[in-house]
Amino acid sequence: MMELIILGCHSATPKSNLNPTAQVLEINGELFLIDCGEGTQVQLRRNRIKFSRIKHIFISHLHGDHCFGLIGLISTFGLLNRQPDLHIHGPRGIENFIKHQLALTKTFLSYQLAFHELDSDAPEVILETEKVSVETIPLEHRIYTNGFLFREKPGDRQLMIDVVKELSIDKAYYKRIVKGKDVQLQSGDIIKNEDLTLPPKKTLSYAFCSDTAFKPSLVDQIQGVDVLYHESTFLEHHEDLAFKTKHSTAKQAGIIAQKAQVGELILGHFSARYRNSEDFKAEAEIVFDPVKLAASGQKFIYH
Repeated sequence: MMELIILGCHSATPKSNLNPTAQVLEINGELFLIDCGEGTQVQLRRNRIKFSRIKHIFISHLHGDHCFGLIGLISTFGLLNRQPDLHIHGPRGIENFIKHQLALTKTFLSYQLAFHELDSDAPEVILETEKVSVETIPLEHRIYTNGFLFREKPGDRQLMIDVVKELSIDKAYYKRIVKGKDVQLQSGDIIKNEDLTLPPKKTLSYAFCSDTAFKPSLVDQIQGVDVLYHESTFLEHHEDLAFKTKHSTAKQAGIIAQKAQVGELILGHFSARYRNSEDFKAEAEIVFDPVKLAASGQKFIYH
């Protein structure tokens, strides 16, 4: 199961009902915070996300609408007497960025911060757990920026319980069976694993493409992902602004999704100059379908 919660999806200037970029991804039982714009901790509260479940934070780049909420969240964790380490993955410089603020405000933490700074221009795996892998997606923006690709690792095979019961196979062997082992019956007969199990459940994948100019070369890396979140700051009639600021239009996001043959496209990082977000959806659907629009507090669930 994979659940994406949008905490904020608008660009630059926050408003009373428009929050800058932040989202929570739960994949295969593990929870990750992606970007941390201003007001993120309030949005976490509103969405009833337990702070203690956040062990890894991924920051795409050091523009304020993607990271100005980080110091507040870190400070609050300390006030709540957090004990487990907090891992922060982000561009080189993020450690100084946070530690200077902590020092100047004389903020002392009850836990350890572990910084994992990034500076590679090539994709790299930056986290592997038993259940999930995370790799960077190098993007093209005005400063060093990465997206992040989250992939579930294959789980155990699925036990055909009626079959093993019919063969009177002891429960003590179940764990071996789902790991792919054959079983020898008391009669001496060998039962092949494929006769006792079904393949593992389909793994899920999620690609988060933060601020970036139109970059067709990223298509190879995200080919076939189940869900792509891609920034769409502008509509096509402002393509000149997208080019100047190294952002993308909704149609360009649709082209990336179409070429990468993703399962679903979610648009976000909308400029506040536009009043009707449905225009973004309509524009992307010219080249790709299905398209969904991010909105603060919205949940997307996948099985």
